Amino acid sequence: MTSDDFDRLQSLMASRAGFRLSRDRVHLAEHRLGPVARREGFDSVDVMLASLWEKPVASLGWAVIESLLNSETWFRRDRATFDILTNELLPALSKARPGGHVRLWSAGCASGQEPYSLAMAALDAGASVDIVATDLSQKALDKARSGTYTGFEIQRGLGARTMLRWFEAVDESWVARPELQAAVRFGRANLLDEPTDEARFDVILCRHVLSDVEPGRRGQIIDGLERRLVDDGCLFLGPDESLDGDTLAFRPVNGRKGLFVKSPASLRRAA
Repeated sequence: MTSDDFDRLQSLMASRAGFRLSRDRVHLAEHRLGPVARREGFDSVDVMLASLWEKPVASLGWAVIESLLNSETWFRRDRATFDILTNELLPALSKARPGGHVRLWSAGCASGQEPYSLAMAALDAGASVDIVATDLSQKALDKARSGTYTGFEIQRGLGARTMLRWFEAVDESWVARPELQAAVRFGRANLLDEPTDEARFDVILCRHVLSDVEPGRRGQIIDGLERRLVDDGCLFLGPDESLDGDTLAFRPVNGRKGLFVKSPASLRRAA
């Protein structure tokens, strides 16, 4: 891959998806683009990129972008987050909401481990929830909808009892039981896009996403999250992620790493 190709890839990722492609990922980019080139019928990555630059095709451009997204995830990642949700937020929100119904959004759900973890926690607690999970990668969403995971993936974050409670072994894979799959609605979404409906959520999880976002696009994404969160709702980022200098819309919750609520300034603006 030439330096010019990588510069164009950086521009493509930033403009279409808002994500930063750093120079130290050039070899990873070449590795991930190889299967895309073969699938699309090109002899090499260089030939595929030359074709894309000469005659941009939306479907090929998105295939390239999706292959370069960071899709690493696992069940109950950052366990403290799920402890706060299960033991504190879900009970409190259930009492405060009409009919005890709580709406959650997993923004950047990758292959589904996060929203299924939310569903397991809610179902075990007997909470009434609506879980929406979105991602930019169609390939990741297809896997998430199938609810099918390898032995390595299923054991990454889940104990034996939970595995057997919510998944069943099928050949060499583990498949989410129907009641677990039914608890989550998956859909493709770009966090740069304007909301297409008026739906708002009590809890939004956008974890380990902003750290990969192009700095110039962070404000746009954070503003979209703020607009989709109810005024007394909660936003979860990764425990090591912050919003310092990015926005006045949220403030951190003391003693709860990665947890944010709307700031007084944001609430006054909304009023």
